Amino acid sequence: MPVTATRILRPPPEHRFAETVRALTFSPYDPCARIAAGAFWWATRTPDGPATLCLRRHDGDLLAEGHGPGADWVVERAGAIAGLRDDLTGFADLAGRHPVVSRLAARHRGLRMPATGRVFRQLLRTVLEQKVTGKEAYRAYAATVRHFAEPAPGPFPLLLPPDPAAVAAAPYWVFHPFGVEQRRAETLRRVAALADRLEACADAAEATRRLTAIPGIGPWSVAEVVRIAYGDPDAVSVGDYHVPNTVSWALAGEARGDDARMLALLEPFRGHRGRVCLLLAVEGVHAPRFGPRMPLRSFATY
Repeated sequence: MPVTATRILRPPPEHRFAETVRALTFSPYDPCARIAAGAFWWATRTPDGPATLCLRRHDGDLLAEGHGPGADWVVERAGAIAGLRDDLTGFADLAGRHPVVSRLAARHRGLRMPATGRVFRQLLRTVLEQKVTGKEAYRAYAATVRHFAEPAPGPFPLLLPPDPAAVAAAPYWVFHPFGVEQRRAETLRRVAALADRLEACADAAEATRRLTAIPGIGPWSVAEVVRIAYGDPDAVSVGDYHVPNTVSWALAGEARGDDARMLALLEPFRGHRGRVCLLLAVEGVHAPRFGPRMPLRSFATY
């Protein structure tokens, strides 16, 4: 299918294109999104129909190409998807309150937070990530996408995320061969049935209110969704197994921390708390594992 819509985007010189859009892929083999030969391919469902967006460097700019019935929709939102509408107002001053955050903000100053505007697409991944390892979650995600397989428009071989109506209509046991137990399967079917209402949310605050009213969707899931769908820089994944330890280690030199401690340490960065967590993740900060002959050193020493 030929390109049906194009737009030239003008990112700032420091913009880290690949690092920014990588947040929109589940793995290098994501059947719905891929980075290949310097281009980012992203398949989605839009209010106008299926679409594939391609973003690639072009003479220092970004070229956005849309394919399919929803081409105009994805090209219109290409700037947000590339993170170019990410608002960093006030973050430089907040980052200066801690030497580690200040250093990481400077080192990764071209990193931006994308905003896809697609809620169910992120919910699919998030629900399947609940309470399992990353490897198990990806296996379930890829199997689910392939079960409902529908080719995405455009020249790159991608699949569309499943149609929410088809997911809602599927009995829970359809997901069992993918390693998805009844609890997560029912949550996935539940959010799929509400997909139209969720996609209509105007902002992260409205989406948070609606999502938290759905059984099976807690604070962790909400943060994972609004951070990507709306580019919410303050979304913190409360309830995560690793993030409280990472934040406690990076900001206080404490090898272990709970959600309360994490939130207390992040409070000086309110408005951009999720951005601080993103910087720590991109930097690869991890709290130390305890074991024989493993010295305990503060992250601030590195």
